[in-house]
Amino acid sequence: MSKVYSVAVLVGSLRKDSINRKVALALAELAPPSLKLHIVEIGELALYNEDIDVTPPPAAYTAFRDQLRSADAVLFVTPEYNRSVPAALKNAIDVGSRPYGQSVFGGKPGAVISVSPGAIGGFGANHHLRQSLVFLDVPCMQQPEAYLGGAGAAFDESGKLSEKTRPFLQKFIDEFAQWVERQHKG
Repeated sequence: MSKVYSVAVLVGSLRKDSINRKVALALAELAPPSLKLHIVEIGELALYNEDIDVTPPPAAYTAFRDQLRSADAVLFVTPEYNRSVPAALKNAIDVGSRPYGQSVFGGKPGAVISVSPGAIGGFGANHHLRQSLVFLDVPCMQQPEAYLGGAGAAFDESGKLSEKTRPFLQKFIDEFAQWVERQHKG
């Protein structure tokens, strides 16, 4: 029996009905049996402040860090805000990477998919996030790059994934499964 890898999914959009959340859920459904994706919520994390990250740290920090620590890999699903990632996602990264020397991200294979109603699919956010992942020591899947532009058409009115978008997401999640496996065997 092959190993099942736990994947923490961080969704940059906090909106309940966000397209990014829908994409994250679609990826969880499309994932091969070797991956189990679960969304780790980031909306309740207080802005990172070293003054409150003392013993004991805020309960939300501890719960978030524990969920990331127990994951085998991490997947970022993000919109683009002002050519970067949303503040909530950046804050989650800051919370997970602190206290200094105790990052929960280090060495976990990762990938980024940016999702936007715009034509360039969140290219700026995708690459800005990748810069942070280098520092966090997250080996990030390079190919296939994943920018989902025109994302408003990715789901029909009932919330079902469009047949036009399905192959794109399927290829991405299948490649990510192979990436995670290679990184853990490497």
